Amino acid sequence: MTGQMSVDIESRFDLAKEIAREAGALALSHFKARDRLVIESKENLHDVVSAADREVETLIRSRIAARFPGDGVLGEEYGLTAGKSEYIWVIDPIDGTIPFVAGMPSWCVSIAVLKGEKIVVGTIYAPCVDELYAAGEGLGATLNGRTLVLDNSLTIKNRTVGFGANHHASPAGVAGFIRRLMEEGGNFMRNGSGALTLAYVAAGKLAGYYEPYMHAWDCMAGYCLVAEAGGWHRPFPLAEGGLTRGATVIAAAPGAAGDLRRLAEN
Repeated sequence: MTGQMSVDIESRFDLAKEIAREAGALALSHFKARDRLVIESKENLHDVVSAADREVETLIRSRIAARFPGDGVLGEEYGLTAGKSEYIWVIDPIDGTIPFVAGMPSWCVSIAVLKGEKIVVGTIYAPCVDELYAAGEGLGATLNGRTLVLDNSLTIKNRTVGFGANHHASPAGVAGFIRRLMEEGGNFMRNGSGALTLAYVAAGKLAGYYEPYMHAWDCMAGYCLVAEAGGWHRPFPLAEGGLTRGATVIAAAPGAAGDLRRLAEN
């Protein structure tokens, strides 16, 4: 499908953009009053959840259910709700909760839609800077309505690489990747939100992104954006229950893809 999408996908694309802004406004209201937020640890002290995460996910789920009650939903906070249609929404209400609760602007709302095992919609909204990244199958990717097309000249040597890690990654593996990247003349940044960093790849702000282990709700929307902007991403293993398990995530501009994949998979 080139330059067009089915009515079913288009209606979900429009709703995803609507919900992203609405959910972002709610999250931003909590961000501005975060001194009153209830915050809990999950698997470790760097893996936290706030009342804002849960409230925003509840809003997103209610908006989806009102329009598409037969669709499934997978969210970070409330897990997988099976649906009767071939569509499933994959959502992270606040990706980057650590920077969110610390008062830093590097967090976002991430919403993707899958049709079967294919990502057909991806929206990422960064409320602090009012940036809406949106992509739909065959429609390309946009940032606040401006078309995003990745430049083939971007490489790991002339543009920074985004990197992320959590307790699933070994310290030796993390150090090895950074060493290899810097030995080849590259450099890296980490902002605490894998979804937002993937959006930066789609916008050409970064040459690529690598994280040894991410969940689907962190990367599905970003993967859609990168693909529709003309970039490459490592396939996420969705078959046989893979949607609910984590996997290695790599995405890059065309000119950086080969080198980043080699360094990440070494």
